[in-house]
Amino acid sequence: MSLALTPLPRRVAALAPALSVVAVPAVLALPLTPDGAGPADVLSGLVVVYCVIRLLRERRRPLSPTAALILGLPVVGLALAAMGAFSPQAGFAGLGRYLQTFVLVPAAVLLLLRDRTGFRMVAWSFVGVGLCQGAIGVHQFVTRTGASYQGENIRAVGTFGPHDVMGMATTVSLGLVCAAGIALGRVSVRQRVIAVGCALVLLLPLALSFSRGAWIATVLTCTVQLVLAGLRRALKVAGAAIAAGVILVGGFGVGSALLQQRIDSIAQVTDAPDQSVVDRYTLWASATDIWRQHPLTGVGLKGFPEYRDGHATLALSSGSETDGAGMAYQRQPLLSPHNMYLLVLSEQGLIGLLGLAGSWLALLVCGVRRLLRARDRGQGLDCGLVACGLLVWLLTDFVYGDIGGPATVLIAIAMGLLAWWALADHGDAREDVPPGGVREPAEEALAR
Repeated sequence: MSLALTPLPRRVAALAPALSVVAVPAVLALPLTPDGAGPADVLSGLVVVYCVIRLLRERRRPLSPTAALILGLPVVGLALAAMGAFSPQAGFAGLGRYLQTFVLVPAAVLLLLRDRTGFRMVAWSFVGVGLCQGAIGVHQFVTRTGASYQGENIRAVGTFGPHDVMGMATTVSLGLVCAAGIALGRVSVRQRVIAVGCALVLLLPLALSFSRGAWIATVLTCTVQLVLAGLRRALKVAGAAIAAGVILVGGFGVGSALLQQRIDSIAQVTDAPDQSVVDRYTLWASATDIWRQHPLTGVGLKGFPEYRDGHATLALSSGSETDGAGMAYQRQPLLSPHNMYLLVLSEQGLIGLLGLAGSWLALLVCGVRRLLRARDRGQGLDCGLVACGLLVWLLTDFVYGDIGGPATVLIAIAMGLLAWWALADHGDAREDVPPGGVREPAEEALAR
């Protein structure tokens, strides 16, 4: 007697590749604060392996020449910077992180997503993990169990802890950008209503993260999404967002004084800036000085901390103070310039920056061109707004931060979503027909 596994329904089997991608953001919703490579990083590696296995089984061409060129642009600069690292271990670790974030995982997402249904599943997973982390962050603010901020344990950091205060801000912001893109698209009314509600809810934990960089990036990105979506949708969503902000901050007084102080500090560069601003600009100057001495290939991956003190002024503090959210007080060393462009410039030089920035710019141009065509046709607008919005947010936030920590895997998935939107073959006749031949209802029918 032979045993055979019962085959999965065709619909579930068709969604399996997208579900493997969805699992990566879902892991970040778990109450875990790992050191080093966490479960999400490991799972992202398994997704890459799964993608390779599927390609071998299906005998598919891995990538189109255009996709291979655009996604492969950073490799040359990364290889040179890895060889110039101060130690083989540092070079290998840095190379692995950059390849994971900007090459391997994005390529896997591009190959695994087959239609807009899979894309939307991943986008909703971003919203879901943002809501989970945001709920924890709001609870931390209300119960004063968050990270320390001006002597009080009120900063919302989610499960990322006080040593990674940008983790929750990044997660919530990316979820909000996805929700805004879906709300502005031409999907069903139910999806749009839910997306608007999720976006409004995510405004509160974003505010309580006290992350100035995330605020600026989110406001700019949502503005760009509104402009690309059209005037009527822009006015409706902008009005709802303003009303929610007035109610949350003005009506309920949710951290209004602290928020106002934090907003005012954005402009306080020369007029009594706080120490975090002083440290940031001092690190930027140090990174620029390092690049001037190593203009083409930089000082090697993970090399900024080794050269920082030789180029920094006395205004730089010895480290940032972290406390609260279940952890004891400690000082964290400042290991990066908190600016992705200057980090790449100092460690990889002009060659590395041109490779990475060239890849990002090419993806953005291809993505926006396809979005404009989708807006005219009336199909896939939500996917285009989500994909382009994610990259605009990242490119803006990179002025105030860089990669690192568990939330970096979300950046890799976001790059993959943009790569799928910008580079995948979106033939209208088969765009929403997953493997197995099950066709989705037309988007126009869904919107009724």
